[in-house]
Amino acid sequence: MPTLERLHSHLQALTLTEADAVLEAHLERAAQEQRPYAEFLDDLLQAEHDARRVRRISTRLNLAHLPYRKTLAQFDLAFQPSIDKRQIKDLQTLRFLHEANNVIFLGPPGVGKTHLAVALAIEAVEAGHSAYFVTAHDLVSDLVSDLGQATREGRLDRRLRVYLGPKLLIIDEMGYLPLDDLGATVFFQLVSARYERGSIVLTSNKSYADWGMVFGDPIIATAILDRLLHHSNTVNIRGESYRLKDRKKAGLLAPPHKETDPN
Repeated sequence: MPTLERLHSHLQALTLTEADAVLEAHLERAAQEQRPYAEFLDDLLQAEHDARRVRRISTRLNLAHLPYRKTLAQFDLAFQPSIDKRQIKDLQTLRFLHEANNVIFLGPPGVGKTHLAVALAIEAVEAGHSAYFVTAHDLVSDLVSDLGQATREGRLDRRLRVYLGPKLLIIDEMGYLPLDDLGATVFFQLVSARYERGSIVLTSNKSYADWGMVFGDPIIATAILDRLLHHSNTVNIRGESYRLKDRKKAGLLAPPHKETDPN
């Protein structure tokens, strides 16, 4: 068997698919530039390493169930001057993730809370961590469905593990819909189980003072907040809605109505 064919065969047997695909191009370049053997091998293995990293990130992003993919670089900080840029840059380092701290984005609808949460998830995935995105409604609905039977069969713990496993759990839209007693209880169990073990990034349109109404019980709301806020970063966004800004630019919103003076 010729040497080139044998090289391809070895690379395929070792499942070095990218190295196999670019082998001849790298051989040609090494010959033209008279590269040392070690440099040629380094370049070939670097191509394989980079390709595997891209595939690994792509797989983790798919498993994260993100509603869309937007990065921190795409976030218009100038439009939301209430946000401390230094705080966002610190969050981008993922120090909070390594310390199992939480991040909570508060603010009215449309100010970019979900965008920032998704962007942090992407940062985490690109750094080699697992992440999972879920709305508060879907999370609680999943955990309380058939709760009695799941508890008897030992399946509740298995369902919880879905949300305990990721290094970063993103819970979106907390507070848009109130929770009943059962929903509040399972949410408390989840927060307690992740406490000081894994980070939560949470978005809410409710201030902390209103969480008693969200959970229907100020006592359980206090217990949840106690665990969430013990090691946490709160980003309170006070500004206009991005969606309304875009509609204004497109001329889809009428200017405010001015009343005429009857005199």
